[in-house]
Amino acid sequence: MASDSHASTPVDDLGILAKDHVVIGDSSVEHHEMYTREGLFSLMWHPADGDERAVIMCGGAMGGTLGGGGLYHQLGEQLAGRGIAAVRVGYRVPNDLGRCTHDLLAAMQLMARRGARRFVTIGHSFGGAVAIQTAAAMHAELVPGVVTLATQSAGCEPVETLGDRSLLFFHGTHDQILPAASSQMVHMLAGHGELVMLPGEDHLLQGARDEIAERLLVWLPDVLRAAEPTDNVPDDPSA
Repeated sequence: MASDSHASTPVDDLGILAKDHVVIGDSSVEHHEMYTREGLFSLMWHPADGDERAVIMCGGAMGGTLGGGGLYHQLGEQLAGRGIAAVRVGYRVPNDLGRCTHDLLAAMQLMARRGARRFVTIGHSFGGAVAIQTAAAMHAELVPGVVTLATQSAGCEPVETLGDRSLLFFHGTHDQILPAASSQMVHMLAGHGELVMLPGEDHLLQGARDEIAERLLVWLPDVLRAAEPTDNVPDDPSA
């Protein structure tokens, strides 16, 4: 991958002091920890070697890598079984939109080093804004789609710039933390995409985990397959 050897990249800018990783149990899930001056940057990586398609998932304002009801772990395992790599990002500084977006860009760069060429970002709650801002920083051929789960509306304004990229918004009708109007507003700002209302579900969407996963296991491969392949992914994908 071509890059300017003198240019700073998202991974460079993390200022990694030390790093370590293990493979969890008998699974292929890799737990990576990178120690930085601003906190611990962690990745739960579900590898799918040899495939150019990848999904990056991020949590809410308090961080976390599970997603509501363990959705992210379930989805990562299922996607890897279908040849699509997935990473769950643990933020260095939760609830800092700029730094959290930087973390997703760094995760994208690390995945690109292992062969990923097309990405979809997925974010829950505050992470919806992170997923949208990350996509907005990238070319459409690199990030052709975004998924939000019970997203906040603050910080999602760049959804207006995503053009005709594929967008999918989920929200529970009984969310007591962020009302469904938040996703409705982001959907309206986008001017396209699909809003899926989940009757009776609260902010974590735990009761709809299987329904969401089933939908995404069709939607994600379709979006990533339809995207134009590119051989021009720099070491810093945001370049």
